[in-house]
Amino acid sequence: MPVLLHERIAGVSLLRFNRPEKLNALSTELFDAMTQKLEQLQAEDTLRVVILTGTGHAFCAGTDISQFVDGTTNEATAISARGQMLCDQLEHFPVPTIAAINGIAAGGGCEIALACHLRIASSLASFSLPEPKLGLLPGYGGTQRLPRVVGTGRAVELMITGRAVSAEEALEIGLINRIVPDAELITETLKLARQIEQLAPLAIRACLKAVMLGIEQPLEKGLEIERELFASLFTTEDVREGTSAFLEKRTPVFKGK
Repeated sequence: MPVLLHERIAGVSLLRFNRPEKLNALSTELFDAMTQKLEQLQAEDTLRVVILTGTGHAFCAGTDISQFVDGTTNEATAISARGQMLCDQLEHFPVPTIAAINGIAAGGGCEIALACHLRIASSLASFSLPEPKLGLLPGYGGTQRLPRVVGTGRAVELMITGRAVSAEEALEIGLINRIVPDAELITETLKLARQIEQLAPLAIRACLKAVMLGIEQPLEKGLEIERELFASLFTTEDVREGTSAFLEKRTPVFKGK
């Protein structure tokens, strides 16, 4: 049984963690499958959106704890680096990545959700970074991304208490974009993906690049990045199509050129 399932729906790739008997905990095999699949998808010109979800009743319950038993410092460094690399892949992926959180998102699973550009949660979802209960800290970027998403005070509280946050509280603090009924999670996430598909692909990619490159820069540098990307789009076929369609009061047909 593959640990990662892939379904292609037009320009959308739907990836499912597939270790339901382990609440989709992250094994070495699953890490490798995710990294390889993202590398493969990144090269596809027709890809518009990646959706990540879990099989069964969990999104991802974090790293398989058996990996931590009797490990060395070097092994721990490698585990953290591997998780950070996967999260960096998602955060800097050229098309939108959407976490469709269908249940528990704990530890590394929560960190993977944080690395996605958008987060849509089932009403049954929950979020936590419980690593201090194991004598650890979040090692896949959680200590850095969570404060940037929800603010320092809330992030520190969640980490040093290890408590789980419901979907409702996650929405209130800005951890997720929206909540949908559990039975409608994938349907509603696909609707959002199709909205994105209708827009100019090069413009979507440029928006993501401007945000991800600029967010940690001084405002002046961020504006320079924005200016350069704006200019790079100006002579594309998609801009000509978009402006013509607007003036002609018709729906544009973008080609990503």
